[in-house]
Amino acid sequence: MNYTLGEIAERFSLELRGDPTIQISGIASLEEATVEQLAFLFNSTFTKSLAGSQAAAVVLSENDAASTDKPTLISAQPRLALARIASLFDSRPLPDQRVHETAVVAATASYGSQVTIGANTVVESNARIDTGSEIGPGCFIGANVRIGEGAQIAANVSIYHDVEIGERVVIHSGAVLGADGFGFEFDAQTSTLVKVPQIYSVQIGNDVEIGAGTTIDRGALRHTIIGNGVKLDNQVQIGHNSRVGNNTAISGCTAVAGSTTIGAYCLIGGGVGIINNIEIADQVEVTAMSLVSRSIKEKGRYSSGTGLMSGTLWKRNIVGFSKLDELFKRVRSLERLEKKK
Repeated sequence: MNYTLGEIAERFSLELRGDPTIQISGIASLEEATVEQLAFLFNSTFTKSLAGSQAAAVVLSENDAASTDKPTLISAQPRLALARIASLFDSRPLPDQRVHETAVVAATASYGSQVTIGANTVVESNARIDTGSEIGPGCFIGANVRIGEGAQIAANVSIYHDVEIGERVVIHSGAVLGADGFGFEFDAQTSTLVKVPQIYSVQIGNDVEIGAGTTIDRGALRHTIIGNGVKLDNQVQIGHNSRVGNNTAISGCTAVAGSTTIGAYCLIGGGVGIINNIEIADQVEVTAMSLVSRSIKEKGRYSSGTGLMSGTLWKRNIVGFSKLDELFKRVRSLERLEKKK
């Protein structure tokens, strides 16, 4: 997997300053890169790290190029350059493009050419897997499932009946698509919770990535829809009937309650809670650990919760929070008295 610096520059249309014959065997951080590795500077704040780095060369912006005498690759977006260059050194095993002898594929299921189906995977009736897709070992592909071309489904993924998955979708281990949404109605006569049948399904667009342990529930009144280019981190929960717009990214451990609509090009931080039956506009950013308790109708950055502070100060402030209503009443009384003067 060795490449010359010149080959990398040409392949990714980067400006090279330095010796094009330098051999690059991998990538690493500035602090840990060896003399055969390529490092990256993402932020001018960290230019001081350049001096001590052993990296063979550095990818950085034009504004930071004068900060080092090392060979450099100039990029307007060094992080984007990392995303592309890293693919050269990806050691992920290639699929063997065969159906394992222990896989159980229904007679009415179908699959295209260059498809891989791993050991102990079950593919149920009328499921269809299109050309070049890879299904890892131990997966469950339910009846009538549709999987588009070039999908990569890792080991132990469960896809319930009728789910539709687009092209070039990546689904990591332990994900569950199409399980029942959480819908129950209390019956006063029997004092029991009656299950609401989840009769719709899940539809996944093209170029979506779904993290390990993530769950996307099927709908009761409409399909749960994940738009094109959406990226879901590990352990994300998408509730029934919800919709996520194109190219939105949702970080780990976020929970989206049912019947919620999230717009396109949104960024949702880790550990965010989003309540049911609300709408979030396009291009909204929600910072980590926030609770979204109402609709957001305008693009922008939103946060909730209290900022980090010492435990002692937090306890004192909590006491103060409990007295806010009383303080507001006193302020209103004072304002009314002031107006009478």
